[in-house]
Amino acid sequence: MRQTWRWFGPKDKVSVEDARQAGVEGIVTALHHVPTGEVWRAEEIEQRQREVAFLPDGSMSGLKWEVVESLPVSEAIKTQTGHFKAHVEHYKASLANLARAGIEVVCYNFMPVLDWTRTDLAWRVGHGGRAMRFDLADFAAFDIHILKRRGAAASFPTHVVEEAARRFAGMSEAGKKELAANVTAGLPGAVESWSLPELSAHLATYDGVSPERLRQNLIDFLAKVAPVAQELGVRLCCHPDDPPFPLLGLPRIMSTEADYRAVLDGVDVPANGATLCTGSLGARPDNDLPAMARALADRIHFVHLRNVRRDTEEVPCSFFEDEHLAGQTDMVAVVAELLAEEKRRREAGRADAVIPMRPDHGQEILDDLTRGAQPGYPAIGRLKGLAELRGVMAALGHPVAGRG
Repeated sequence: MRQTWRWFGPKDKVSVEDARQAGVEGIVTALHHVPTGEVWRAEEIEQRQREVAFLPDGSMSGLKWEVVESLPVSEAIKTQTGHFKAHVEHYKASLANLARAGIEVVCYNFMPVLDWTRTDLAWRVGHGGRAMRFDLADFAAFDIHILKRRGAAASFPTHVVEEAARRFAGMSEAGKKELAANVTAGLPGAVESWSLPELSAHLATYDGVSPERLRQNLIDFLAKVAPVAQELGVRLCCHPDDPPFPLLGLPRIMSTEADYRAVLDGVDVPANGATLCTGSLGARPDNDLPAMARALADRIHFVHLRNVRRDTEEVPCSFFEDEHLAGQTDMVAVVAELLAEEKRRREAGRADAVIPMRPDHGQEILDDLTRGAQPGYPAIGRLKGLAELRGVMAALGHPVAGRG
């Protein structure tokens, strides 16, 4: 697999030079400053490519922008309202501009309103470092008592509702504000985050939108853009829901193998593929990640390797971002499936035989604790995860591994 690294642009406190020292082979980034729904213009793409290719002193980094993460899908497209038809055309134009720039892999998601959701962006773990955490009772406290969403309590088991009430009663005003800010943080690297009234207004746009309706809207979107991507030589890969269960009364449609199969079969062209995120999908105990890697193998265009540890084996549940080889997903088995798929692709002569991967998220350790990087994207914690994954790949690919 090709080792890549997510970079959020010039304001990222983990630089391209840091990525180069980590030994990565390519950069994953996006035009985070461009409002969702607008066209990614060629000159903006070229500027970001230069920012990756050249270090501040003018020397070459030796790295290129290889994967887009992400080219966002607007809420209008997701709900098929407002200017959604224009946004679809803008999406096609952006794909064409990316293809002309030589970028072939585009990750996106179809999560309504919020992208990934966490309740704590700096949860203290046993060794003294920090990790991101989703706590179901804290989230329920936000949903029921801070956001005050109508009917919110019915979304949670009784014991969670009771615990949420206890926690909310003990929260300081600063604690309430911090929890709300964490939940509404929005897409990593983006300029957007929601106030509570704005969040409530956005949630209202999904009133009456069932999972079946949202899935059909995704299939309709892909029916228009995936053939264009196929012609351009671009591979689209949908990121799973994070976490992979319903929140805030919103539908979730990319949380299981069955969800992916419905969408991949719904628009059955090679360009329509999956981002296999072992962390997002691993937050459900009923997702078997090695089996999913095997089942979806030929349509996996991009891989996020990270691990989580769940508090319980229920859906939904609380979890935190564990070390890459220490969580509940069998990471060695997942990597083995992906390496086997690469071998099959090479034997079939596929141009996309090498699958780009990146070490997703990471715990803040050592100097990360004072750097103030984007939550989930520390320098040393990701480097540690990459080193572990690199070791797994090297071991599985060594001739010694095939003996016996």
